Amino acid sequence: MRGDSRATRERLIKAATQEFAAHGIAGGRVERIAKAARSNKAQIYHYFGSKEALFDAVFDALVVQATQEVTMDPTDLPGYAGRLFDGYERMPEVSRLAAWYRLERAEQHGPIRSIVDSSLDKIDAIGRAQKEGKLPDRFSPAELLTLTLTLAATWTAQTPEYHSVARGSGYAGRRRVITDAVAALLRP
Repeated sequence: MRGDSRATRERLIKAATQEFAAHGIAGGRVERIAKAARSNKAQIYHYFGSKEALFDAVFDALVVQATQEVTMDPTDLPGYAGRLFDGYERMPEVSRLAAWYRLERAEQHGPIRSIVDSSLDKIDAIGRAQKEGKLPDRFSPAELLTLTLTLAATWTAQTPEYHSVARGSGYAGRRRVITDAVAALLRP
């Protein structure tokens, strides 16, 4: 029975990920999530309590997955940006859910501890690398991390219309632009 409970929760999270990525929290429908998960609305409320709490569970799971899958070596920030880009390309719902989170949930939710802790760890690692002379100190550690994260998400932040006019670069070209841009930040 315990395995059934876990499998049901996993199906609900997976279905909710797709629903919320496509429609946000306000536009997401519990009925569609339940149907896609081969479940029912009562189970959603049993396991998560509310649609908003289900979104939080989806977003928290993606944050944990992303921070575990994409590790940062402060002496290879271009590589880190490239791996983040790879993740955004492989899982476009991450960018969409992050946008919905910022728009619909961030103020009510408060800081997500795993994001805060992960960010502080990265900032500390960049700061240590700067003190050891392995990274330039033109930017503060927080600024350097912010710029790296922003550049890694550059293509996913653009509208589909922009992608249609920015032809020719392809996946490898877009990735190279990102890693080259982060490398340029590190030049003295």
